[in-house]
Amino acid sequence: MPDHAHKAPAIQKLINEAVHLLEVCGLPMSEKSPRQREKSAMSFLAVAGVTHSAAWPSAGETPPLGTRKIIHFINAHFQESISEGSYDDIRRKDLKDAVQAGLVIASAGKLGASVNDPTRGYALEEDFAKLVRTFGQKGWQASAAAFMAKRASLAEERRAKAVFETIPVILPDGKTLALSNGPHNLLQKAIVEQFLPRFGHGAKVVYIGDTAQKSLHVDPLLAEKLHLDLNPAKKIPDVIAYSESKGWLYLIEAVHSFGPISNERRMDLEKFAAESRVGLVFVTAFLDLKAFRKCAADIGWETEVWIAAEPDHMLHWNGDRFLGPR
Repeated sequence: MPDHAHKAPAIQKLINEAVHLLEVCGLPMSEKSPRQREKSAMSFLAVAGVTHSAAWPSAGETPPLGTRKIIHFINAHFQESISEGSYDDIRRKDLKDAVQAGLVIASAGKLGASVNDPTRGYALEEDFAKLVRTFGQKGWQASAAAFMAKRASLAEERRAKAVFETIPVILPDGKTLALSNGPHNLLQKAIVEQFLPRFGHGAKVVYIGDTAQKSLHVDPLLAEKLHLDLNPAKKIPDVIAYSESKGWLYLIEAVHSFGPISNERRMDLEKFAAESRVGLVFVTAFLDLKAFRKCAADIGWETEVWIAAEPDHMLHWNGDRFLGPR
């Protein structure tokens, strides 16, 4: 891994320029750690397509970039070796403020796409792109001030026009949650409302995440009782439920396009729940058979498969046993 404190002077200069530009345009860059400022700046530069200080006039002229392509861009141009598996950090951390401020469009070219749609890409907002292209030129500070003077009214306009669709989910105890829209969360709704009543033996939901909010629901008392560390930084399964009558802990992954419980993932989950001292049940859930077929070869032994389109049935990779811990 490169020493982030010793980048080439030209690269460091460009990153510093990006940090300054974003701060002038209202992002709370000073509140971030030095590394997070750097990553936010590099992600913005990738979206803008800017690789050196003389390239500001061409900012925003490149096609929208998905999170993995943003990582490739950063690694190729800014002396980084960020893992491709860190793609979710781009959305959740590095570009979050810019998107919320309306400076970067998250679903450029595919408005209304769900947050987990792999075909959507990030691009600069049109007026912001015009401002960015003049960065460093005479009169830029005045242009930035004029741009920011309009931001409040623009933000209010967007809030008034925005329609936030949510997916209601009713937990076994009757509590209702609101998940953000998208196929991944539709599947999580099916897990809670269809899988658990059929196969959960009265299980209570310990944890459920959301594609827009990592920890949407946590039962802290039950999590403490089961010795589960639900730190959002960890790779927590999408849904965790506990059946007291059976003494079973369900660790469930909701798979829309990738990420079933493989042999490696199962071992990771065993470590995650090692202190629970209860039976572990590993379940990969799919919306339909088509999604299942894409991942069938990667499913690990000693796990279960549930398909929402066929809610009364399960597939067992357990050899001599059906549903239950090993």
